[in-house]
Amino acid sequence: MTSSPAATVSAGPGTRPAPADLLRRLRARGATDPVTHVERVPARAGVPAPWPQWAPEELRAAYERRGVVAPWRHQAEAASLAYDGQHVVVATGTASGKSLAYQLPALATLLADPRATVLYLAPTKALAADQLRAVATLELEGVRPACYDGDTPRAEREWIRRHSRFVLTNPDMLHHGILPGHAQWSGFLRRLAYVVIDECHTYRGVFGSHVAHVLRRLRRQCAKFGATPVFVLASATSGDPATAAGRLTGLPVAAVTEDTSPRGGVTFALWEPPLLPSDPSTASPEASPAAVEVADLIQVRRSALRETADLLADTVAEGVRTLAFVRSRKGAEVVAANARRALDEAVPGLGDRVAAYRGGYLREERRELERALLHGDLLGLASTNALELGVDLIGLDAVLICGYPGTRASLWQQAGRAGRSGQEALAVLVARDDPLDTYLVHHPEAIFGAPVEATVLDPANPYVLAPQLACAAVEAPLTPADLALFGDGAKEAIDELVAAGALRQRPTGWYWRYRERPEVDLRGEGGAPVCVVEASTGRLLGTVDGGSSHFLLHRGAVYLHQGVSYVVDDLDLTDGCALVHAEEPDWSTHARDVTDLSVVSVRSYVDAGPVGMFLGEVDVTSQVVSYQRRRIATGEVIDTRPLDLPTRELRTVAVWFTLSPESLAAAGVAAADVPGALHAAEHAAIGLLPLMATCDRWDIGGLSTAVHQDTEAPTVFVYDGHPGGAGFAERAYGTASAWLRATRDAISECGCETGCPSCVQSPKCGNGNNPLSKPDAIRVLDVVLANLPA
Repeated sequence: MTSSPAATVSAGPGTRPAPADLLRRLRARGATDPVTHVERVPARAGVPAPWPQWAPEELRAAYERRGVVAPWRHQAEAASLAYDGQHVVVATGTASGKSLAYQLPALATLLADPRATVLYLAPTKALAADQLRAVATLELEGVRPACYDGDTPRAEREWIRRHSRFVLTNPDMLHHGILPGHAQWSGFLRRLAYVVIDECHTYRGVFGSHVAHVLRRLRRQCAKFGATPVFVLASATSGDPATAAGRLTGLPVAAVTEDTSPRGGVTFALWEPPLLPSDPSTASPEASPAAVEVADLIQVRRSALRETADLLADTVAEGVRTLAFVRSRKGAEVVAANARRALDEAVPGLGDRVAAYRGGYLREERRELERALLHGDLLGLASTNALELGVDLIGLDAVLICGYPGTRASLWQQAGRAGRSGQEALAVLVARDDPLDTYLVHHPEAIFGAPVEATVLDPANPYVLAPQLACAAVEAPLTPADLALFGDGAKEAIDELVAAGALRQRPTGWYWRYRERPEVDLRGEGGAPVCVVEASTGRLLGTVDGGSSHFLLHRGAVYLHQGVSYVVDDLDLTDGCALVHAEEPDWSTHARDVTDLSVVSVRSYVDAGPVGMFLGEVDVTSQVVSYQRRRIATGEVIDTRPLDLPTRELRTVAVWFTLSPESLAAAGVAAADVPGALHAAEHAAIGLLPLMATCDRWDIGGLSTAVHQDTEAPTVFVYDGHPGGAGFAERAYGTASAWLRATRDAISECGCETGCPSCVQSPKCGNGNNPLSKPDAIRVLDVVLANLPA
């Protein structure tokens, strides 16, 4: 879209366009129609059920005051299972009322037993704060709900431990605060009746594996106090939720999956940004450095960020309350800044109705943004997936999804943020110039006709299990009885901790030997967050996770915060601090890294003649060595500047395939073109793996080489970007034929001649996407698919 937003905001709800009409207007504003598919998700009537007989009249009356006359059938079913003592997961769609399914048995028990307690776990602070509001508005005497997280003032923490009976927190605080201080929490844990795990589908990969053991540590402490709480889990629609919930908790879990709530209709459009002119200097330049992200400089198609910003401005100008989901923190800032600027050009001051929302903001900023959106002070918000989860955003009319979020479960969660009051809604997936996004907007059946993925986690990952056992040993000596609780590999991990001198074996168990607790990062983000501080004032702007700091906060990097540009003066990794100064340069920065990989062991392999497919452990070393400065208006490279940052080492799990040089020559790939062919195939394979596994391309890495020292053959590696692996490489190995077939189709169906971000270029390539050979990548994959068993 290139036209300016509408000049005035609609007068009120009655004048807002219907979703189909709004989509028609948005499509008509460009020179070509960007919509590749429109899916109509029909409205659905609800199936109510009577209140369970065990639900006290006081609780029913409280819900009825909030407008809940009766539960839906799936709510009543899940609540009754939990009240009867069965661990249960309710896995239904967005806005299906999952919160009532766990609130009902939990609050009924609190009202019936004045000593009982409930622990609620959410993956984000925003969701916990939203649930606190929901429980507090019921005004039930004696419940005393309270949030206990990193934002809770220390003066309030003692009161919460002693008096709150419904504590809302997150896995990080349970791990770092509650379990280490279990003696102070003994009264609460001794009376613990329910543990609620909200949005449990988010606990996947390494993070999910860590949380699985945090929950086992919680069960262990409860058992010492004589408590056996019932676990109630809420999940988005997912594949095999009972198995995933059982793996997460270590308990048998029943699943309630039939969604009986009413739902408004959704008009869901797949949107492919238009092609840019072949000369990037003739493209529409942006005046602010907030106008562009790492992947969006010189490309075949218009940036998804710019397209989403224009759509956000257009919908806000129409008076449509809109939430735009953007994959990165920087991207959310870019979309909000560009939308604000476009709106202010049309109607001065209208840009104030749009803001960005992301992790790394201070608590006060987050709460104010949530309040402003809920009360209508904001009409548009560009957010990371921090608002994907169950925060109750009543009244939203439209959702814009800037780039496929990595899984179908996340896609439907984000789309479900609109229409939460039952009204008609519009959802638009704006494709990035990326192999997977391009594939999906031209293969809508892969979205609308495919089942939702199963959640992947591996509690037996030794890089997760050993540190979690160390944490458990600090809380209480480990005993042989604990081995079954922590599952496969526990005894081997304990033996390794003993050999390393971390544990001492005594007749009564295994004891932690040090005074300090082990440092364990649940989220696998590469260390403690780095604080971003304005050098001239000492003001804390926000934080960046340690794993991203090398790329985002190196010396000279451009950092964005609420639309304001800063340049990094210094990065101190030891103290976890980056000093910045405000500046509006006409260039952006892009870090580049180098990677090396060696094979440690092979778990499994398929011998397919000239092709081999392998799964095993690998060692990966990487280092950010330089960064480029590029003109914002044209994308031209100004210069490349060296960096001196430490090397990072990773032992993880990889899938890789090898080909014989003879098979490549027979397929028409000249020896000189092999590196470019493998490199292009590697990029596309990484881009398409999220079609098969619950990951996105930033969870995984890759390497290709014409002759690898360990395989002695042309090889393409794809590896999990987390210590010990996260289950993604295993999934790739198990679905190799389907995965590589989709990869081959995505490359061959792309309309470019020599390769572009829609097929074989990668936004995170450390070699600057060189060399690449699109036609030879197709020949490489043809050889693999011709020989690999289906």
